[in-house]
Amino acid sequence: MRRITALYGVLVGLFAVVLCRLYLAASNTGYAARAAGQSSVTLSMPARRGTFYDCQGLPLTGLQTGWYALCLPGESSYVRLYDAATPAGQAALYQRRNAAAPFLLEVSRDVSALGVYTYPSVRRYCQAPLCQHLIGYLDGEGRGVAGLEAALDRQLAGSGSRDTITCEVTGQGRLVEGTQPLYTRAGFEGADVQLTISRPVQRAVEAVAAQTMTSGCILVLDVDTAQVRASVSLPGYDPDHVAASLDQPGSPLLDRTLAAYAVGSVFKPVLAAAAIEAGLDGLVVECPGYTMVDGQVFRCASGTAHGTVDLAAALEQSCNGYFIRLGQQLGAERVLEAARALGFGQHTPVAGSLQGAAGELPDLETLEASGQLANFSFGQGQLLATPLQVAAMMNTIAAGGVCRTPSFVLAVLDGESGEVVESGAIPAARQVFSARTAQRLQQLLTGVVAEGTGRQGAPIHGSAAGKTGTAQTGQFTAEGEEKMNLWFAGFCPAEDPRYTVVVLQDGQTDPVCSSARIFAQVCEALWLLEQE
Repeated sequence: MRRITALYGVLVGLFAVVLCRLYLAASNTGYAARAAGQSSVTLSMPARRGTFYDCQGLPLTGLQTGWYALCLPGESSYVRLYDAATPAGQAALYQRRNAAAPFLLEVSRDVSALGVYTYPSVRRYCQAPLCQHLIGYLDGEGRGVAGLEAALDRQLAGSGSRDTITCEVTGQGRLVEGTQPLYTRAGFEGADVQLTISRPVQRAVEAVAAQTMTSGCILVLDVDTAQVRASVSLPGYDPDHVAASLDQPGSPLLDRTLAAYAVGSVFKPVLAAAAIEAGLDGLVVECPGYTMVDGQVFRCASGTAHGTVDLAAALEQSCNGYFIRLGQQLGAERVLEAARALGFGQHTPVAGSLQGAAGELPDLETLEASGQLANFSFGQGQLLATPLQVAAMMNTIAAGGVCRTPSFVLAVLDGESGEVVESGAIPAARQVFSARTAQRLQQLLTGVVAEGTGRQGAPIHGSAAGKTGTAQTGQFTAEGEEKMNLWFAGFCPAEDPRYTVVVLQDGQTDPVCSSARIFAQVCEALWLLEQE
């Protein structure tokens, strides 16, 4: 009996010890937190991505700071952060208002003053995006979908590293007492990309386009190198909300600088160059406002009779009849040769898989038909070309007959050190016609602006040379009015060319401003930038 009593006493004593330990654990908040299921939660910031820079090292992306707020359960995040959240963030707040775990919320400003943990993040695109069509946009996962973002996605994304925020939390998702979130910055193994674009020139040209155009594009090239200093396409889109533009009229996602269009009379300098090289530039034609070719009638614009015209007058007045006769004298093979030498009918490489359209160049068999050759001689018929190809052609004239493929990328840079990893390809220079021919063409195109159809292309300061073009598209409005492509291609200053400028307004019936006048405003903006 004594043994049983002693054993019972020992058991009661052990039970009392366990009760005491349980009481102490329950009264200790640290133990209580751990008992509630303490755990570690790691949240990821958006993936780091290489930056685009201009030719002077100025950033084209990542110019603005974005913010992410750490939302913790039980902190009334919905009420405190709703006004600061982006539209997408407001929807996320509502969906996760009863969340039992921390999450990151994109907000429009620094909300740390509200007692909320806030972390800066680079916004990929600014509110007024720079070079949006050339650079392109990303998908919801941060991968390149269009433009250079897609063409150089591998280099820009690198390893896809992300900065992280680690929180020690209770079972209710709240921070463990006495702890703070730990921000860990990840190394970046991707690359930055330096473009030939000039940010000041790009911004200036974008401003001109916004004030004068509804649909079209503008290109600015450096004459000596054929590097593209500005590339603008309208209408634009918001790269942060691409879906909103998918069904919008006017194809806002299309980069018009790389798309092919009917070109019209901006093609006439190609025939002029071939004629000068062949010694056939002495042709004189009597123009009654139309030309008959094997029973077909080809009219000059508005049926205007130009009278007796030589090459200079034909370019100044854009006389279709003269160039039809010139094309006949040159022959289809010689005209095609000149066009191919200047890059027509060939894809223009930009970077990676991104390239300009080849357009369309009729073959020799097609041009054996007299009507086809007649149309081709003044830039119509089966001829299609991109603004980039037209810019290369005009730049060849401005550069003394030396043809260079326009380029967009200067270098790929190490994302951490900024050192050059890979230099952009330097296009080979080809002398496609003589410097003497180029000089003659420069003088003739100066006359177009001084005395001819391009008078509206004369800037207030300095001089310019160029060629107008109005191309039929075969597309009509509901009222039966044909839509036209309105071109101006030229260079400035006329006597010492530094910039080649191409303006296209596509699908127009009643433009706000002529393409020649837009060209003049771009030249004026370039002159003003050089005064700074």
